[in-house]
Amino acid sequence: MSESDAILAKLKLYLEPLGMEVYMFQVDWYNQHVAELFKLPYKTGTTCAVILTIPSFFDTCFLPYLRNSIETNQTSIKDPIDSCIAYHVSSAVKSLAMKNVHVMYDYELYANRRPKVLVQTAAHVAGAAFYYQRHHVVSDPWEQRKNIFGICIHPQFGGWFAIRSVLVFEDISTCLEYLEPIDSVPETSKRIELLQRLNDNWRDWTYRDIISVKEKYSEKQKLYFSTPPKDRNLTFLQNLL
Repeated sequence: MSESDAILAKLKLYLEPLGMEVYMFQVDWYNQHVAELFKLPYKTGTTCAVILTIPSFFDTCFLPYLRNSIETNQTSIKDPIDSCIAYHVSSAVKSLAMKNVHVMYDYELYANRRPKVLVQTAAHVAGAAFYYQRHHVVSDPWEQRKNIFGICIHPQFGGWFAIRSVLVFEDISTCLEYLEPIDSVPETSKRIELLQRLNDNWRDWTYRDIISVKEKYSEKQKLYFSTPPKDRNLTFLQNLL
């Protein structure tokens, strides 16, 4: 078993029961897909991992974490979801007993507001979820629009998942096998529909159902994420439990 295989096995053992998925990739795969200012400053072959949360995460991991936070009077944390993920990802990394592991989260920005890592690109090159972008549509129907945002689609959960973190194992360099992400939306018409749903009316979440899915967010989970953070007060959080 290679070092990267051993790392993956340990991370899965810790995180999968919590409703998280882990996929490995090499930093050069990521750097080949992003503009110069987004490239990660690590040597070719450096091993990385991307971590996703799937629908079961909310009930399996987040609600127990939230219950404990309320019981121990720690509900002043800015974002309970981010705090929950950071706690468990940090614990998983500590369980590896490794040095020089750089952890980045999806919400982290530099002072100039530039993301520290483009998590959708990371998920794509890791084979976790296909990142559908404007260039994946042969005939661009949005000529008059400057920006058309892209979205990752998971082969089992469609859009009902989230990309949370990227780990860089600075001292580990292994030759991984590159696996293309599964193209769950191969038809041009469906890709156009997906990007239109996302860009024109993302709040209705219908883009998440572009394919048939194994599982989606529960009504309680939908309520949480559709409620503005400023309105997620203690009473709201207690009613989730």
